Amino acid sequence: MSREILLLVDALAREKNVEKDVVFGALEMALASATKKRYEEDVDIQVDIDRDTGDYRSFRCWTVVEDNDHEEPSRQIAITDVPEYDPELKVGETWMVELEAIEFGRIGAQTAKQVILQKIRDAEREQNLNDFLQRSEFIVSGNIKRIERGSAILELGKLEAVLPRDQMIPKENLRVGDRVKAFLLRVDRMGRGPQLVLSRISNDFMTKLFEMEVPEIENQLIEIKAVARDPGARAKVAVKSNDARVDPQGTCIGVRGTRVNAVTNELAGERVDIVLWSQDPAQFVINALSPAEVSSIMLDEETHSMDVVVDEDNLAMAIGRGGQNVKLAAELTGWKINIMTVDQAQQKHQEEFANVRQLFIDVLGVDEEVADVLVEEGFATLEEVAYVPIAEMLEIEAFDEDAVNELRTRARDALLTQAIAREEKLEHQAEDLKSLQGMTPEFAALLADKEVHTRDELAELAVDELIEMTGIDEEAAKQLIMKAREHWFA
Repeated sequence: MSREILLLVDALAREKNVEKDVVFGALEMALASATKKRYEEDVDIQVDIDRDTGDYRSFRCWTVVEDNDHEEPSRQIAITDVPEYDPELKVGETWMVELEAIEFGRIGAQTAKQVILQKIRDAEREQNLNDFLQRSEFIVSGNIKRIERGSAILELGKLEAVLPRDQMIPKENLRVGDRVKAFLLRVDRMGRGPQLVLSRISNDFMTKLFEMEVPEIENQLIEIKAVARDPGARAKVAVKSNDARVDPQGTCIGVRGTRVNAVTNELAGERVDIVLWSQDPAQFVINALSPAEVSSIMLDEETHSMDVVVDEDNLAMAIGRGGQNVKLAAELTGWKINIMTVDQAQQKHQEEFANVRQLFIDVLGVDEEVADVLVEEGFATLEEVAYVPIAEMLEIEAFDEDAVNELRTRARDALLTQAIAREEKLEHQAEDLKSLQGMTPEFAALLADKEVHTRDELAELAVDELIEMTGIDEEAAKQLIMKAREHWFA
């Protein structure tokens, strides 16, 4: 029988293209499964096959436990109950008793055969997967074999892959037999073996499609810096040339749009704008909003936002249908973009001028004339008045040295008073709010100014309320509020 085992292992390994050790492991599991049928209780059986001779031995195993921890008699044995007690035997080790091996010829039970075949199928699938991954094919193409619960199962040679419903392009109607391209999103190693998960809405899918259509990208003459997509509707791709002789936009569009149209056709008609990338954030935003023309742009690094001013004729184009154009431009550039008309920009500027002017009048105790000078010279905060180099302030014709020193002293005193008041408010803030994940001392101080002192008070806020209070973006506001509400559902 030993020779029969070796011949069987050799034949199965060749037929299924798997390592011999995998087949040996499958046979050991099958023999163990068949041996278990001798016992009514759940026992631990191990079988060891000699890889050279084919001889095999069977063992029943117990885990050695403390005397008072003997919960599974069929699988555990107290250390003092071990026959022929070995002083070197330790808790947690395995005590094994050799059994009479069953005859190999009697492994005709269906369960034993299934163990062998399943183990080999798993190993074969793993081997095919490893062969596929070694080829580094990020874009795959295959026919839809079947539809399961809205997800498409694609046949990729010896492998199958799943295209989940939420990774399909919206309104795309895929049917059995259709040939589909997709991006390899990840490999799930759960459930019944590893599974390839595909996507047609991933930004990486568009990047790889352009690499296939534009040789200059693969040759690194052109670089794709960013992608933003509304799958199936519209996308923006930011490109940069690494060679001054190559026009990145024209190259990616192709003669009469052939290259960009090939990508569009693959993505169910998704319109693609090729945008010129710029290291200057303001210029990048202007390019991203194309074809709308921008009149002026104001950048606020503190809030990472830009006010973009356009005339009435360009307003609808800049915003796009349903806000699509500005949304994609914001996603592409990473900046929050506020579109406004010239009149709206002037109104906002006047409101900001009036607010800062009133701040200086109220806090610094100056008259309207001095406040106007400060605002017109570009001062917008108390910190600027207090800490801008004194030489810069002395350049203002309306102020002499005594006036500058007095303004700086008043500004610093006001900031100190505000800091003390803020500390007092923070003292009244509950620890559960201060220690909340994602909370910073600066943000806690901001909430304290708005009379938010406890975790529950934060949790009860609506997202738009928190945005209005603090100026953070919508996603950050959602995450912080949900984190504050977690204890309600614990």
